[in-house]
Amino acid sequence: MSWQATVLTIFPEMLPGPLAYSLAGKALACGRWRLAVVDIRDYANDPHRSVDAAPYGGGPGMVMRPDVLDAAIAGAAGVGPLILLSPRGARLDQPRVKELAAGPGVRLICGRFEGADQRVIEAHAIEEVSVGDFILSGGEPAAIALIDACVRLLPGVVGDAAALGEESFSEGLLEYPHYTRPRLWRERPVPEVLVSGDHRRIRAWRRQEAERLTRERRPDLWNTYLTAGGAVAGSEADRKAEP
Repeated sequence: MSWQATVLTIFPEMLPGPLAYSLAGKALACGRWRLAVVDIRDYANDPHRSVDAAPYGGGPGMVMRPDVLDAAIAGAAGVGPLILLSPRGARLDQPRVKELAAGPGVRLICGRFEGADQRVIEAHAIEEVSVGDFILSGGEPAAIALIDACVRLLPGVVGDAAALGEESFSEGLLEYPHYTRPRLWRERPVPEVLVSGDHRRIRAWRRQEAERLTRERRPDLWNTYLTAGGAVAGSEADRKAEP
């Protein structure tokens, strides 16, 4: 059975959006995954199809109503974890993406306004997920990003599956730098090791560069990597690669 993404939104026309193109689009067209889009407004119970109301206690903005969202959740025939895209959620990372991609699918609620009524979040034990420490106008772009991250891990979506093992975050590190033709560009040569033909040296150089970039740019990832003993493994690989 194909992996399925079910998206609950008040803007169904935003989907599939970018997911209709490139790897995700090809995989969708050939049935490697499925997309179901649910219009939350279809479950509103007034002529204006209202999905929000003013917050109790006052304050700016509006809040997604629990009764409407509850009805939409009940009416959506989806599979997998129920997730609300929200800036206050746990930050999405590659290990969580791998878990979601390995399951039957995901059910994603695209947050809007000031967020969803806390009671519906608690009633359905909804997991809250954030794609970063910044604010979007709504959860739709975040849902698209999460789906794309999962879809590319599905079997047969990426042509060279081995490439997935060397990407940023796959081993707790940022990815090493890449180079291609021409060999000399604007007086900048390709690092000599990459044209040496010595694959052991190349692997060692790439690991060293991945560690350097992670240490310089993402000290949080670097500390996690050190705690997991990654630097020790990397040093051993480097020593074995020496002539």
